Amino acid sequence: MTGIVTLTLNPAVDVWTAVDRIVDTHKLRCEPARCYPGGGGINVARVVRRLDGAQARCLALYLAGGAAGARLEQMLSNERIQSRRLRIAGETRENFSVTERATGREFRFVLPGPHVSEEEWQAALMVLDALEAAHGSSGSESYLVMSGSLPPGLPSGAYAELARSARQRGLRVVLDSSGPALSLALDAGVFLVKPSLAELASLIGSPLPTESDWLKAARQIVHDGRAQIVALTLGDRGALLVSSDETLRLQALPVSVAGATGAGDSFLAGLLVALRRGDSLLDAARLAQAAASATLLSSGTALCDPDEVARLLALTQSAS
Repeated sequence: MTGIVTLTLNPAVDVWTAVDRIVDTHKLRCEPARCYPGGGGINVARVVRRLDGAQARCLALYLAGGAAGARLEQMLSNERIQSRRLRIAGETRENFSVTERATGREFRFVLPGPHVSEEEWQAALMVLDALEAAHGSSGSESYLVMSGSLPPGLPSGAYAELARSARQRGLRVVLDSSGPALSLALDAGVFLVKPSLAELASLIGSPLPTESDWLKAARQIVHDGRAQIVALTLGDRGALLVSSDETLRLQALPVSVAGATGAGDSFLAGLLVALRRGDSLLDAARLAQAAASATLLSSGTALCDPDEVARLLALTQSAS
């Protein structure tokens, strides 16, 4: 049976609150804080668990240290996420987001994360190598999801190194990052990449003002062999998916947005759940869109409710 391994090299404890209005130099009286496990790969694993339930074969690997790292581990256990903590000396970061009730705007404060030493990175690579060997020899399609930023201390080519190793093992590499880490990993070749429009424009090195520009850029990545599938997320403009033989354009679903954090991770999780069970790219895109839209209904990184995903999925199917 196919499995999914998610890798989060720079996870976080995500803290969310709300205030009436954000005003500088004033004490702002906040709602009681809500805390969630955070980081790209961790969020993907959390949504895979919600969409696939107890049948989900998904392992979340993450680097974490200190009291915040222990707290993150406990939160994942509370959500019954199969996970493995790769310990580091540095303190895992906390990210902070605030919703301004008067306007509905969301403000996100993202810290850089702890420094990861060369010794810690090499120890993590040994664990990953053993997992890649196990999944690559399983005789079925398995996915390695590399998602999120790199912490201080790791080289820009960290994801590229992992991508080359995973591909040699026969794993499908899925990439969601930005900057040099994204570009270098694409040079190594991946199965699927999920950039935002800003990330795609940065990758191409020029603005992409029109839909034809988006399509041209995505097709170029596929044509160059850097990715088999490009899943471009466009916020309130929906999504665009491009492979060698398909182009899918999905419009955004009408939902009231409580918070956008984690919507892209939810989109990616929906794609993987559907592709893993053998669905068409169109059906995978529909589930991805429903999962992302359901996440928009939640504040902070509470992520999606499975019942809302089912309701919104029915909307995507009836609209076709």
